Amino acid sequence: MNVLSIRNIFALVLVSFIAAGCTSTDTRPDETVGVVDQDGADAGGVGLGNGSGLSEEELAEQQRLAEQNAMTAEQDALREVRVFYFDFDKTIVKPESHMSLRAHAALLAANPAVKVVLNGYADERGTKEYNLALGERRAQAIERFLVVNGAGDSQIETVSYGEEFPVDPAHNEAAWNKNRRVVIEYK
Repeated sequence: MNVLSIRNIFALVLVSFIAAGCTSTDTRPDETVGVVDQDGADAGGVGLGNGSGLSEEELAEQQRLAEQNAMTAEQDALREVRVFYFDFDKTIVKPESHMSLRAHAALLAANPAVKVVLNGYADERGTKEYNLALGERRAQAIERFLVVNGAGDSQIETVSYGEEFPVDPAHNEAAWNKNRRVVIEYK
């Protein structure tokens, strides 16, 4: 028998063993599956790899882009909130508004040409003059928060409507809670 035939027979036997191993029906758990040594090979000596054919740098870049896209989506969702509510006769920005306002400030800081108008409102209790002043102070409180978090002064305009244009015209606490607000309007 010549050397070429022996190699062919050996190759056939090897392929048969591999094929037989792939079709095994052994359902016992293999304790070495998933155990990885320092070289990135499993306990059986076979490299696990990433299965995608990408280098570590490409995988890291894909991971970074995925995280960046997730952060952008989160920021977009936070910026969907454009109405911020206040307690009776108060101008303090509520803690639950901070994350959304920071997202608005980040957008303004990253885009100096973008401008906003902050429309301040009050409920119907109090005089017209007092409510106009209160709406202005509320809008200015939101403005200060945005500026402290990166927005430019020149990007923000404040307007007070006082008790005008209520969201809910009823004369009760639930309506008044909705009407004490500042609305961010992008230009």
